[in-house]
Amino acid sequence: MEEIKYEKAMRELEDIAAKMENDELDIDEIGAQLKRAQQLIKLCKDKLTKTDKEIKAILEEE
Repeated sequence: MEEIKYEKAMRELEDIAAKMENDELDIDEIGAQLKRAQQLIKLCKDKLTKTDKEIKAILEEE
């Protein structure tokens, strides 16, 4: 997956969720969109975990 910023990933996830809620996806798109959402969730989770570790390391230095 290409490197994208957390905010962009969240916006894309929100867009996917809105399309699903509004029944805008046909049966052929649902699987692909769910797979993309899964990738975006992992990316966001990884970024949050990395940031959390960085913050803890900085606070421990003080």
